[in-house]
Amino acid sequence: MFATTLLSLRGLRVASRAALIAGLAVVGGRVFAAEDKYTLRVPNGLAFSDFRGYENWQVVSVSQTEDLLKVMVANPTMIDAYRAGVPGNGKPFPDGSKIAKIEWKPKKNPESPFFVRVPDTLQDVFLIEKNNKRFPDTKGWAYAVFDYDPGSDTFKPNKTGVVNCGFACHTKVMAEDYIFTAYGKR
Repeated sequence: MFATTLLSLRGLRVASRAALIAGLAVVGGRVFAAEDKYTLRVPNGLAFSDFRGYENWQVVSVSQTEDLLKVMVANPTMIDAYRAGVPGNGKPFPDGSKIAKIEWKPKKNPESPFFVRVPDTLQDVFLIEKNNKRFPDTKGWAYAVFDYDPGSDTFKPNKTGVVNCGFACHTKVMAEDYIFTAYGKR
C-alpha cells in the first residue's frame, strides 16, 4: 500500500511538473509573440524596436479616411518641438523626432446612442523617424510600414516599407519639414 501511494505521489509530481512546463511554454510563447514585432526591420531602414513604447506616446492628432481610423502619436522629442512651434516657426524637427501612425479598420459602436465609428481591427503601424546622418537622401526622414495580421497576431514589414517609402508623398509638405500632421490645439 505504501509503495502504491508513493508511486501515485511520484506520478502526481511528474504530471504537475509537466503541466507547469507546458503552462510556462504557452505563456512564454505569448510573450515572445507579443515582443516579436520588435525584431522586425525594413531593409536599410527603420527597426520596429527603435519605436519601443510608442503605444504610450502622446497623441498629436487623429484622422479618418473612408476606410481607416488613424491616430498619430509622437515621442517626447517631437512633442517638445511641436510645443516650441515647429514647423510653423520655420525650424525643422530635431534629430530623434519620431512619430507613429496607428491605423484601424473601423466599426460602428453598437452601444452608442448615435452613430460613431471606433477602432476595430488593427491594420498597420506607419513609423517615421528624423535622423539626418542616417537618412540624408530623404532630408533626414525615414519611413516604414508594418502590416498587422490579426489571424496570427503578428506584424510584418510592408512590401513598400523601405527607406524612401513615404518621402515622395511627404515632399508635398516640404515647408512643414515633411510632416503632414499638425499639432492640434489642446
